[in-house]
Amino acid sequence: MRYNDIKKEQNVMDDKNVKEAVHNQHDKGYKFLLSSKRVFIELLRSFVKHDWVNDIDEANVVKVDKSFVLQDFADKEADLVYRVRLKEKEVIFYILMELQSTVDYQMPYRLLLYMVEIWRSILKDVPKKESRRKDFELPVIVPIVLYNGSRKWTAKTSYKEILNSYETFGEYAVDFKYILIDVNRYTKEELLRLENLIASVFLLEQKVEFEEMMARLKELSNTLKKLDEDEILLFKAWFKKILMARMPEEERKNVERIIDENEEVEEMISNLEKTILQEMKEREKKGMKKGIEKGMEKGIGVTVLKLLEKKFGSVPEEYVKKIEGAGKETLLKIVDKIFEIDKIEDLERLLK
Repeated sequence: MRYNDIKKEQNVMDDKNVKEAVHNQHDKGYKFLLSSKRVFIELLRSFVKHDWVNDIDEANVVKVDKSFVLQDFADKEADLVYRVRLKEKEVIFYILMELQSTVDYQMPYRLLLYMVEIWRSILKDVPKKESRRKDFELPVIVPIVLYNGSRKWTAKTSYKEILNSYETFGEYAVDFKYILIDVNRYTKEELLRLENLIASVFLLEQKVEFEEMMARLKELSNTLKKLDEDEILLFKAWFKKILMARMPEEERKNVERIIDENEEVEEMISNLEKTILQEMKEREKKGMKKGIEKGMEKGIGVTVLKLLEKKFGSVPEEYVKKIEGAGKETLLKIVDKIFEIDKIEDLERLLK
């Protein structure tokens, strides 16, 4: 399929209605965000340090609605393919999003498989007469790996380095490099300086404590206020997924309501902070109360065992375990009936 033909089938997210995409999209992760051409270009301009990124024009960018991920890796990664017209030449950008926390040392090999599949797909759509011409050229594929695991990425970034004896054969060994974007390796200051949607997302998804994430959200207030309506919709859909994954199920509806209903960024952040802090305090109170009750039960249990030892000399292990696992009401009942217990076996009816 030619560039101009594919361009007519562009993703609805960029041409018509972001709101519809937000409500219909199940995957609210990086694939969801980067399916927006604007966010894709923002990613390149923010994290790929090459001059050619500044020559990319949004009007010449087309998302290809096809995945090349192998079935074995479908639950561990996602991909996106973009065709870009750059200086009158077609270039393919292939973004592989690693959804696993471990480093995959066979990444260069997998990328090679995916790249070959992309070229095969292109050749299938080109008339044989055209592909056999001397001047026919396949497009360059620029592979990008987006990784958000907590461990540092230590896999090789060039293909030849995974080959045995590549030094001996020099330029005859197959080789290419991929661009690595390692979310957790950027500093907070670097991400805040960029003042855009994708950097804000990276900042909030870095592996930090919940309280730190909320503090970062406050620091992003000015950046988020500068985003346009479509970008805010994308951010809210993504943020709901990330935030709610860290919260107990019973508190999620409140958080979802606040994110959906508050149009002003500062109001949303303020209400989230108040609500979440209040719910955290409530959880803490409940935890303390539970701890006190547990401690009281343990204290009563010790008392019951001492009374029984005094009366019967020793308590069989099976009854010790039952008393240690008994609730407060049961233990108080045993204390109340202690003088009516003639033999240790009488505990059976009280421990039921």
